[in-house]
Amino acid sequence: MNEPGPLDGALLIDKPAGPTSHDIVDVVRGFFGIKKVGHAGTLDPNATGLLVILIGRGTKLSDRLMGTDKVYEGTIRFGISTDSYDGAGKVTETRPIPGLTVDSLNEAAKIFVGDIMQKPPMVSAVKKGGVPLYKLARKGIEIEREDRLIHVYRFKFTDYYEPDAIFEVSCTKGTYVRSLAHDLGQNLGCGAHLSQLRRTVSGSLNVTDAIELEELATANPVDITNRIIPFGRLVADLTVG
Repeated sequence: MNEPGPLDGALLIDKPAGPTSHDIVDVVRGFFGIKKVGHAGTLDPNATGLLVILIGRGTKLSDRLMGTDKVYEGTIRFGISTDSYDGAGKVTETRPIPGLTVDSLNEAAKIFVGDIMQKPPMVSAVKKGGVPLYKLARKGIEIEREDRLIHVYRFKFTDYYEPDAIFEVSCTKGTYVRSLAHDLGQNLGCGAHLSQLRRTVSGSLNVTDAIELEELATANPVDITNRIIPFGRLVADLTVG
């Protein structure tokens, strides 16, 4: 087998709100003029932050990179529940907000730290009988979802300005941060939804090393090629991890 080339690896993109993860894959395909481009874990369209774009042989590492732990930061809005558990969904309920503080929120968040069983939201890509749940949700169909075992290493609030609280969460693959927001709101009796989300870390990769998507519009391909994390380094980082 030939040695990996300069386009075999991962390009870190700081995703803006709006485009889907697949939209950004298409942008990178067009930029380099190659078809073999994928990603190591989607971000919802309204979410921002670290999107790991895999190029060439880097796509072979997709499953392993998706399986790494993640760190997110964001905002939870209390008093309003939505069907998607985030700001993109329809409001299902509004309730008065109790006297919350950073300390009381951190106390309430403790129940979500460690191994927990989490129910995916209906508006999600989880499949039931081969059909993504979000397609059923669009038809107004809600079905029972199986709880999934996840692990939350840290769920910490740093600021609260009613009705919004700023938080950071470190968790395993498959964690729905939207569900953490929704479930916390239910426990507090006022409801809540995730209003902003930004992924900052995925495994050993950090958004501080990512490029802005808009840079691809005017960048020199050689400069962007030099930003690709080589295939060998990705494998080595996964082995160490």
